[in-house]
Amino acid sequence: MSYSSISHLFCPKCNSTYDDHKVNQLCSCGSPLLVEYDLDSLKGKERNEVIDTERHDLWRYHQLLPVREPEHVVSLGEGLTPVIPMGSMGEKMGIPQLFMKDEGMVPTGSFKARGAAVGVSKAKELGIKALAMPTNGNAGAAWSLYSARAGIDSYIIMPVDAPPITRKEVAISGSHLYLVNGLISDAGKIVGELVKERGFYDASTLKEPYRIEGKKTMGYELLEQFDNNIPDVILYPTGGGVGLIGIYKAIKEWQELGWIKGDKIPRLVAVQAEGCAPIVKAWEERKTESVFWENSETAAFGINVPKAIGDFLVLDAIYKTDGCAIAVSEDEIKQAHSDVAHLEGTFICPEGAATFAAAKTLREKNWIKEGESVVCLNTGQGIKYPEMVEIDPTVLEKGDSAGKIDVSTVLK
Repeated sequence: MSYSSISHLFCPKCNSTYDDHKVNQLCSCGSPLLVEYDLDSLKGKERNEVIDTERHDLWRYHQLLPVREPEHVVSLGEGLTPVIPMGSMGEKMGIPQLFMKDEGMVPTGSFKARGAAVGVSKAKELGIKALAMPTNGNAGAAWSLYSARAGIDSYIIMPVDAPPITRKEVAISGSHLYLVNGLISDAGKIVGELVKERGFYDASTLKEPYRIEGKKTMGYELLEQFDNNIPDVILYPTGGGVGLIGIYKAIKEWQELGWIKGDKIPRLVAVQAEGCAPIVKAWEERKTESVFWENSETAAFGINVPKAIGDFLVLDAIYKTDGCAIAVSEDEIKQAHSDVAHLEGTFICPEGAATFAAAKTLREKNWIKEGESVVCLNTGQGIKYPEMVEIDPTVLEKGDSAGKIDVSTVLK
C-alpha cells in the first residue's frame, strides 16, 4: 500500500498525462509537468486524519507528497519553520500584523532543502544514479548534500559569482562542482549538454516535477499555522518562482479538500530586484509569459534569473489570487536587510529582505490595506551572504600592544 495519494503527472499546457513510476522531465510540448493526487480519496477527512501530526518535518504531509514508499524518503529534518511576528518592523511600515516565515531554519540554510528533500527522494525511488543541475548557489548546496545522503552522484554547475559559502557546501558534499563565467542561464546550457551526452537526470528548476512538491509545503505550513485566520498577503522573492507556484498549488489542494473555510485566499506577490525583473515587466504588461532579461544583476543573487521556465505558472498564480509583481532597488534591499536586523534581531538573506522592502512600498501605495495581515518569506540565512554587511571602519579599535582597548574610546 502506498503512503502517498499520488495519481499521475499532467501538463498544465496541453493536458497530457504521464506515469510517475517512470522517469519524466518536461512534457513533449516543452512545458513543466505537475503532480496530480487522488484528492477524491481524501475528501471528507479531517486534516489530522491526513496529516501525520506526530512528525515535525515536511513529511507530515506524506499523503500529499509524491514519494510512494517511506523507505525512499531522504530527510535531514527539513520543514515546519516558524512564523515570527515582526512587530517593530511592522510598526515602522504601518503593517501591525506583519509576520515572517523563516526558511533559514532548515538544513543547508535555505528553503531549497524542501525541494531537494522531495526531489532527491523521488529520484531515489525512480532508481536515479546521477543528476545534474544549474544553480545560483543555494539549490546546488541543498541538492548536492541530499544527493550525498541518498547515494546519488551529482554534477552542479553554478556562476563563478555565486556565494562562496554555497560553493563550499557543494564541494564538501563530494559533488562534481563546476563554475561558469556567466549567469544561471549559461550554467543551464552546460547542464543541457551533460544530460544529452551522459544521460544524467536533469534536476534543473521545473525540468523535474518534484521540487515544486517540496516547496508547496511552505504553503501547507502557513495554512496550518494561521488556521482559520488566513493571511491577506504573502510576499515571495521570485527567481525561478517555484516556491510561489508551490504555495498556490497548496492553497488550491486544500480548497479542493475543503480545509479552507470560506472563500478567502492570500494575495500572492512576486518580488524581484530592479536589476532582474522579467516577471514584473510581464505582469505590468498583462502578459502570460516573460521575456529574457538582458544584463541582469542584483546582490540578491538567488533571484537573479533572467527567464524562468515556469514564468507562465508564476503569472497565473498572481492573476488568480489578485496578487501583483513588484521590483525593488538595491538600496531598498540593503536598507530592509539592515532594518530587520536592527529592529527584530534577525539576520536574513537579501532575497528575504527584498520582500520587506516590497511590503513597505505596497503599504505606502495602499495596495496593502490598513489592518491586513502580511507574511514575508525569508528564504535563507543571512550568514550565507557575509558580503552584504559592511562594518563601519570608525568602530574598529585595534587596541595597544597588549591587545587592550581604551574604554574611554568605546564610551565616547
